Amino acid sequence: MRKVIIWGATGHAKVVRPILEERGFTIAAMIDKSDATKSFIPSCPLFRSDEEMMRHPLFKTREDISFVIAIGGDYGRDRLAIHERLTTRGFKPVTLVHPAAWVAKTTTLADGAQVLGMAAVSEEVRIGRHSIINTNASVDHESVVGHGCHIMPGATVAGRVEIADFCTIGSNATIFPRVKIGGGAVIGAGSVVTSNVPANVTVIGSPARQR
Repeated sequence: MRKVIIWGATGHAKVVRPILEERGFTIAAMIDKSDATKSFIPSCPLFRSDEEMMRHPLFKTREDISFVIAIGGDYGRDRLAIHERLTTRGFKPVTLVHPAAWVAKTTTLADGAQVLGMAAVSEEVRIGRHSIINTNASVDHESVVGHGCHIMPGATVAGRVEIADFCTIGSNATIFPRVKIGGGAVIGAGSVVTSNVPANVTVIGSPARQR
C-alpha cells in the first residue's frame, strides 16, 4: 500500500484525491495552514504544518511515503518551497496525470507537475516542477512551461511558447505561437497574448496589454 500526504485540504485537494486513489495511493494525512478546519476525508488527520505532522507516530518512519502539493493559483513559489522542505524530510514528490488528460509520449513532466482532467499536452513540451496544467487547458508542441506555473482552466498555449518560472495564465486566455512570457508574469482571464510579455507584469485584454 502506497501512502501519500496532500499539502492543502480544500478545493484543489479534492481534485487530486481521486487521481491519487485511482493510482492506488492511500491518503495518509493532509496539511493546511489556514483555510480548512477539518479533514474532508474521514479518519485522515489534518495538520497545520509539516513540523506538527512529524511529531505524529505515523511519520516516525517514512519509507515510501509520497506527497502532492494541492495549492493552486499564483502560489508557485510556495509550492517550490514546500517541495524543498518535504524532500529534505525524505518524502517523494508525485507527478500527476488525470486519466482523462492526454499527454504526448515525447513530453517531459518534472517532479510534482500536474495535468488535470481533459487537459492536453502535445509533442515535445517541457513542464517544470510543481506546475499545474488545469482542467481543459492545452499546451501545444515544443512549448516550455517553467517551474511553479499555473495554466488555469480552459487556457490555450500555442506551439513553441516559452513561459518562465512562476507565471499564471488565466482561465480561457490564449497565448499565440512563439510568444515568450517573462518570469512571474500574470495573464488575465480571457486575454489574448500576441507578443512577448516582460517579467513580473500583469497583462489583460485582447490583445493583452500591461495593466
